[in-house]
Amino acid sequence: MSASDSRLRAFAFSIAAVAVAGVAAWIFWSMREAEPIVAGPGVTARRMLSATESSLAGGPGDTPVFELAGPKPGGTMMILGGTHPQEIGGVLAAVLMIENVRVKQGRLIVVPHANRSGFTHTDPMEAYLHSFTIDTPAGPRWFRVGMRLTNPADQWPDPDVFVHSPSGERMVGHETRNLNRNHPGQPRGWLTARVSHALTALAKEAALVLDLHEAQPEYPVINMMVAHEHAFETAATATAAMQARRIPISLAASPKNLHGLSHREFGDYTNAEAVLTESPNPAMGRLRGRTGEDLVVDGHDSNYVRAAKLKRLFVSFDEQGWPLKTRVARNLAAIEELINAHNELHPEVPIDVENIPQYKDVIARGLGAFLQPPPRGQ
Repeated sequence: MSASDSRLRAFAFSIAAVAVAGVAAWIFWSMREAEPIVAGPGVTARRMLSATESSLAGGPGDTPVFELAGPKPGGTMMILGGTHPQEIGGVLAAVLMIENVRVKQGRLIVVPHANRSGFTHTDPMEAYLHSFTIDTPAGPRWFRVGMRLTNPADQWPDPDVFVHSPSGERMVGHETRNLNRNHPGQPRGWLTARVSHALTALAKEAALVLDLHEAQPEYPVINMMVAHEHAFETAATATAAMQARRIPISLAASPKNLHGLSHREFGDYTNAEAVLTESPNPAMGRLRGRTGEDLVVDGHDSNYVRAAKLKRLFVSFDEQGWPLKTRVARNLAAIEELINAHNELHPEVPIDVENIPQYKDVIARGLGAFLQPPPRGQ
């Protein structure tokens, strides 16, 4: 090969490398585009989290906060989705609350993307989708699939050991980017800690806080409501009501020596009754097959069907799978029953809401029936 041929080949390789890098950069940057959320008729105010923690303003941790307030004073409930952004059942439940519910007395504070930075990337080497769509009568709506942790482009480097403040509990270094290990947060800490600090401040406005999560079907804490000791009676009442509706769910106490989690720290550092729920998400599991929309939205996976037959799971799993609509319906039922339990136990500060999409209706009609039309230009 002549010298000119070598130079030509090197030039061609350089052009190809630049093109590949350009496409990759475009893909990564496009994930910064936030999915549209349409404020329903019950939304009375919308602000950014930076209104609570000014250091977040304009940055990757700033995220919308929706308020639904009734004409009469009462209690306040705070609902968090997207603490872990790949746990999309919680995100969609929060979105459906924003887009459907009206409050007659009291107030709801809903944060659908608690860790906004986590929605801007996916887990390396896991072949996750970046987004998925749900059909509505007026056209498709699209939603993000993110990652459990804050984007390393927004917070780096991870320490060798993460020391939780103020407990001093030591954890593996990357947990410094896990929002649900950072509570109650720090006002002058790293990004994730400042997001936590702002959410803790919001929780101080609430009588009841629910953090919506999902986990892999082989995880022991699944279809579970985890409650701080101050919230245990409320959670037990709600759990019994869900079981009476034949919605399988169990109750667990928040471990006192496991720090950084919302159900522990919100309960310890605010007056709110703090609860966390877990529903099964097969797209998160280690036994899954290809992570396509069939798995993410419809919840089908033949590997998990086989694992269930071998009794390797903590939930039932058949050819019907665990569709997103079923998980969202469970979360909405949990919200409804927690509100009912709160009202029964604290009638002096009621939270009176209407138009929560009902469990059987969501399963029968699908999520699209309860989503607002896509914004113009989507």
